[in-house]
Amino acid sequence: MSADTPELAALKKRVDEEERGYAELLAAVDRLAQFPLPIERLPEQPAQMERLNALWEALPAPQTSGLWARVLGRIWRSLAPRFERQQEFNAYLVRVLNGQLSEAARLNAHLRELAATLTRYFQRLLPLVDARDRMSSALATTRAELILEAFDRRLERLERRIDGLAALRDRLETVDEKTRAIEKSLAAQAPPPSVAAAAVRAAGDAAYVAFENRFRGSREEIRERLADYVALFRDLAPVLDLGCGRGELLDLLREAGITARGVDANASAVAECRARGLDVVQGDLLDFLRAEQAGTVGAVFAAQVVEHLKAHALVDLVRESQRVLQSGGLLVLETVNPRSVVGFLEVFTRDLTHERPLHPDTLRFLAAAEGFSDVRIEWRSPVEPDARLQTIPTDGLPPAAAQLLNENIARLNGLLYGPQEYALVARR
Repeated sequence: MSADTPELAALKKRVDEEERGYAELLAAVDRLAQFPLPIERLPEQPAQMERLNALWEALPAPQTSGLWARVLGRIWRSLAPRFERQQEFNAYLVRVLNGQLSEAARLNAHLRELAATLTRYFQRLLPLVDARDRMSSALATTRAELILEAFDRRLERLERRIDGLAALRDRLETVDEKTRAIEKSLAAQAPPPSVAAAAVRAAGDAAYVAFENRFRGSREEIRERLADYVALFRDLAPVLDLGCGRGELLDLLREAGITARGVDANASAVAECRARGLDVVQGDLLDFLRAEQAGTVGAVFAAQVVEHLKAHALVDLVRESQRVLQSGGLLVLETVNPRSVVGFLEVFTRDLTHERPLHPDTLRFLAAAEGFSDVRIEWRSPVEPDARLQTIPTDGLPPAAAQLLNENIARLNGLLYGPQEYALVARR
């Protein structure tokens, strides 16, 4: 992630603000913890209290004799109740002052201890947070390294599969060499040219049928993958299946009561379709389309065909499909998704007869340019969830870091493990 990323810049700004606020709070607590106690501000207070405690003692009775003693005695007896009440008042007042001063001293000492404790807490809080951040960063780095390690292992598996494709290419080259040898042998025997050409085509057709059986899947697997197309064509008979192969879609349409015909250049595949009673002809798919009258077809379908065509042939296919389709008819072209690394490596590069990968935008543009409306792309053959990169648990990670890491994992999944195929669906 670059330093000028808006999300990271905002996160750094927030961290700076929080650190400034923390520093201000720590300074305020430290300042407040320095308050002086009352005993420190009023050092004369103990002596004053000691003097006050001494002054509230009871006044002694006059100690005289004679006439003066009798006079003072009578005065003392008349004033004694008032002196006693004043003495009692003074005693209570001194006790209250002593109690209040004692409690105030204890509370002030407690407040100073609390302030000092808060200061020590804040002084230790920042290093603790820093340590947790470093630990979280270390954990995030470790988890990212584990993800990259898993990704490296998957790349190694892909490389091994590519090596397997290279071995397959060598085998196909061997088949080509044997085919050329057969062709030379037939030429040496001087058979009719048409017979020799048919023999060569038959050998090549048989080899490609074997290739499809090996890598594309069994008839049951292909039927399952194509089954959801049937609903698109339910009220659009007749349907033309270009490059129908072994006729899996034609079987499904016949079972649904939808009229359909197919064309394929592979003689072995055509023979297999006809053996099951399907309406299939052998030939070029463009010639097949050109032979149809304008506006007489309900739908045109081609699965895993357009990536085999030259550019001019692909343009002609879209144009001829637009011509033969009736109003409201559908053109459906299924092909490999080159935006998925798995789709490109596992599907497209495996077949040596593929001409070029076709970006979804390319087919969408060609259809729109020829006058099709309601042009859309439907994604197909998703990669299994277990084969995709997994998101990172957010426990122990800063929320922003976890969110950013998982967003990057989602982007990688979209690039590496996107749907392996897509279908262009366009309405005339």
